[in-house]
Amino acid sequence: MKVLTDKPHLIFFITIPIIMLIGILSGDSVLDINVHDTYYVITHFHLAILISILFGIIGVGYWIIKEAYGKLSKWLNWIHIGLTFGGIIFIFTLSQLYREPKTDTILSDFDFNQNLDIITFITLLITIFGQVIYPVNLIRGILKKQKKTSA
Repeated sequence: MKVLTDKPHLIFFITIPIIMLIGILSGDSVLDINVHDTYYVITHFHLAILISILFGIIGVGYWIIKEAYGKLSKWLNWIHIGLTFGGIIFIFTLSQLYREPKTDTILSDFDFNQNLDIITFITLLITIFGQVIYPVNLIRGILKKQKKTSA
C-alpha cells in the first residue's frame, strides 16, 4: 500500500491495459444513456479508449510532479485513487443489479431500477467531484516545492 501513495501513477498505468482488454473483449456491447428524450450511445470499446486516455493523462501528471517536484500529499492521493477506482467499481456493481421488468411486477421493478439510477448518478457525481482533488494535489506539490526553494 505504501507504493500506492508514493507512486500513484503506477496504479493508473497498470489499469490501462486491463481496461483496454475489457473494452476489446466486450464486443459490440454499448452503453446507452437516456436523458429526457435523447439517447447517448457509446460502445464499450470507445468508452475503454476514453477512460484509458484519461488514466494516461492522470498517470503522466502524477509522474511528472513526482519526478520534478518531489512529494505529493498521501491523503489527497488516497482520496483521489479511492474515489476514482471505488466509484467506478461501485457503478459497475450497481449496473449488474438492474432488473428486467416482468409482466406482473412492472411497477416494483421500475421503482427498483429508478432508485438504482439515482444511486448510480450520485455515485458518478461523487466520483467526478473526486477528480477535483487531482489538480489540487498537483498544485499543492508544486507550491510546496517552490516554498522550500525560496526559504
